[in-house]
Amino acid sequence: MGNFKHFTNGIFKENPLFVLVLGTCPALAVTTSVTNGLGMGIAATFVLVCSNIFISLLKNFIPDKVRIAAFIVVIASFVTIVDLVMQAFTPDLYKALGVFIPLIVVNCIILGRAEAFAQKNSPFASILDGFGMGLGFTLALCVMAAIRELLGNGSILDIKLVSENAKTILIFILPPGAFITFGYLIALMNLVKRKFNI
Repeated sequence: MGNFKHFTNGIFKENPLFVLVLGTCPALAVTTSVTNGLGMGIAATFVLVCSNIFISLLKNFIPDKVRIAAFIVVIASFVTIVDLVMQAFTPDLYKALGVFIPLIVVNCIILGRAEAFAQKNSPFASILDGFGMGLGFTLALCVMAAIRELLGNGSILDIKLVSENAKTILIFILPPGAFITFGYLIALMNLVKRKFNI
């Protein structure tokens, strides 16, 4: 049961974006489309899971004084892999996400999970925690992106859902729309948590 809890915590109870409010910079910047949100979520999840595994395995060999620096080196190694793979196989998505792929190195979610969870738990629990947090982050990005893309472009995943004559609300694909959407989604999450006593 404990392992299942490690996995599900990141999806709702400790959702990195809507509850812990971590990783807001890429969330606000890249959620203009579901494709971008999904790409960023998958990239962050890969880095999160891999860095959690390695940090959990190496925790007894890393001196306490250089702990954070060692964590960043591990994280940066996996971000480099993601960066090169995306550049080679998904160049359009790589261009759309831009600087936010290399900035995964300093994403608070990944460093926070390394510090708070991976260095204190087994590799298996760390894998589950990484997948749960990554899935929670990816779902949050996709929900936010779907709302922004639908209201701003009238489409989701580039599939037109409203007629050509229908008016869209352009502000939702601009930076202010990101803040508006984010604020309402945090409020909704707080309301649900309060109502169901989560």
